[in-house]
Amino acid sequence: MRVLFAAPARLWDDWAPALRAACPEIELTRDGAPDSFDALIYAPGYPEDGTELDFSPFVNARVVQSLWAGVERIVTNPTLTQPLCRMVDPGLAQGMVEYCTGWAMRAHLGMDNYPQDGVWRQGMTPPLASDREVTVLGMGELGRAVAATLAGLGFDVAGWSQSGRPVEGIPVLAGDQLELALARAEILICLLPDTPETRNLLDADRLALLPEGATVINAGRGTLIDDAALLTALDRNHPGHAVLDVFRTEPLPPDHPFWSHPRVTVTPHIAAETRPATAALVAAENLRRAMRDEALLYRVDRMRGY
Repeated sequence: MRVLFAAPARLWDDWAPALRAACPEIELTRDGAPDSFDALIYAPGYPEDGTELDFSPFVNARVVQSLWAGVERIVTNPTLTQPLCRMVDPGLAQGMVEYCTGWAMRAHLGMDNYPQDGVWRQGMTPPLASDREVTVLGMGELGRAVAATLAGLGFDVAGWSQSGRPVEGIPVLAGDQLELALARAEILICLLPDTPETRNLLDADRLALLPEGATVINAGRGTLIDDAALLTALDRNHPGHAVLDVFRTEPLPPDHPFWSHPRVTVTPHIAAETRPATAALVAAENLRRAMRDEALLYRVDRMRGY
């Protein structure tokens, strides 16, 4: 099976050994005649001249396997007719759970309320987790994992998704119940994909629905929140703090007001990294399924965009 590594060259040294170990039967290469490839392993940034990849010549490719969970930078490519699969990596899910749980616990316990300045601030005891309402926007693979972990710690967790598809052990509100989902969210965790329906989902009106002093944790996509509306809302303590890991422009420009706002914590898109050692196993399974004409894992619905 001949596979093109259609990803930036800087990824080759980490990914090539992992992919070859997970799928020894493949011939993995970075160049060759397009019609000679049975599959593509893809990541944004390829080609590295800044042009958009033309998938048309890859007439024999049975699958395009994305290295990343987000596919918004490829799914709209009009030349892509091959089946596209997003990456659902156990290591990525674990990383997202750890990130969201850590920041949720920090907000819940008020860890930033205790500067080491010699002042004894008794009387700021946080509630128990069972008395803290958390909402997770986006109940896909990552959202379900985060919600289950926080519920296991005792938090009062609810999820929201457009479909409202049931999740065992977690109440899930459907599309038209977004206002209810936000109104209860003392801690709001955003894990939605970037689609036309989710862009600027959290605008001024919806941010105003959050409880006063709420914490917003966005580890989904930077386009979910209206930046200007968020800054204005933070000035009113409504919400009270935002932990942002994803942005419309990355890296976040040094002069962006998020860097200097006292109610914003910026992290550099580290919530969930795709790890070659675990992700290569998922890619290998899809390569084998493609060659056997079997159903592919995590195939992207082009209409929904994910």
